Amino acid sequence: MSIYTGPVFEMAREQFNVVSDYIGIPVEDRDRLLLPKRAVAVAIPVHMDNGRECVFEGFRVQHHLTLGPTKGGTRFSPTLDVGEVAALAVWMSWKCALCGLPYGGAKGGVTCDPYKLSRRELEAVSRRYMQEMIPFVGPHTDVMAPDMGTNEQVMAWFMDTYSMYQGKTVTEIVTGKPVSAGGTEGRREATGRGVAHLVGRAMERLQMNPGGATAIVQGFGNVGSVTALALAERGVKILGVSDHTAAYYDRNGLDLASLQRHVGEHGVLAGWSTEALFDPGELLVQPCDVLVPAAVEQVITGENAGRLRCRILAEGANGPTTPQADRVLAGRRDEIFVIPDILCNAGGVVVSYFEWVQDLQQFFWDEQEVLSRLAKVLDRAFTRVMARVDSDHVPHRDAALAIGVQKVRDAKKIRGLFP
Repeated sequence: MSIYTGPVFEMAREQFNVVSDYIGIPVEDRDRLLLPKRAVAVAIPVHMDNGRECVFEGFRVQHHLTLGPTKGGTRFSPTLDVGEVAALAVWMSWKCALCGLPYGGAKGGVTCDPYKLSRRELEAVSRRYMQEMIPFVGPHTDVMAPDMGTNEQVMAWFMDTYSMYQGKTVTEIVTGKPVSAGGTEGRREATGRGVAHLVGRAMERLQMNPGGATAIVQGFGNVGSVTALALAERGVKILGVSDHTAAYYDRNGLDLASLQRHVGEHGVLAGWSTEALFDPGELLVQPCDVLVPAAVEQVITGENAGRLRCRILAEGANGPTTPQADRVLAGRRDEIFVIPDILCNAGGVVVSYFEWVQDLQQFFWDEQEVLSRLAKVLDRAFTRVMARVDSDHVPHRDAALAIGVQKVRDAKKIRGLFP
């Protein structure tokens, strides 16, 4: 029996086993690489606005601390469970190793719907969660960051709560904070900008002209909206966008400025238009040059992978493509260029690393320096993945995962097993 169950963790396990077969990791050595070092579950009692007391469940999974502290987001979601959290921690480990960051992967969160909480209730949940996590986290143990359902404000509450217990300001305990509270320039846009940058690298490799290209973005939250704007700045026409409330498609291109204003006012895409409304399930299979799944896991499946009509699949979300879909896409390698999630959405953790370094040194960079350093890290990772693809003739995901897994494996081997 294992606490790590569910479709998302099984997906991470299957990906790991495929790569382990590819790079020759013995079966008896795999559990130490895959299974998390630590999982914490806590109760979060909160006084609600209606006078009642509600207890939420909170989790934090730390995958490994072999290369340094763990690093990962904190997700507030009504469907969150420990298996999903563990899978996200595992993927973060391979992502950090691929990008050369001195971290292991972590992930955490609270099973709640943040959009149904008042601001006071959200603050109470955030602060109590961090309070319960204090024995298990720290600037050199586990550094939290935002994820779905959390934002800069939640990170500021996390940082303040931890600091109150330490008796001093500890900005380096979380990343993704407001700049005014020790955050870094460029962090909020980092993941989306990174996706667009890597799409540009893929276009260079495929000799595509961004000025004549089209894109569809599934998910119009922080990552998806920034990606859409960054692609549009490169000359790419955005044909379709969606979130959990609505999907829109127009072969002549959508008005991104109007969409941004609407989401800024209402928080969701619903209500923006009636003429451009589209079937969310069919949006992913419309013809385009670039398809960006930037929402949740497991949206590219064995059923729809054969129907995709994109040239580049840029995985802005974590785990958007199932192993069954990967097998379909492996047969379409000449048609679809996949930028796997642990590379494609790495911009966020890279700039989070920059924020942590700046907080530790109390020496801050301007946005231009942050973006320049981000591009260098992503370019290096992209080059390494493509070199592996070219030398071993393997799918892009296998190449990226192999680099990350091998680095962690080598570090564990050289450090040995204590005691």
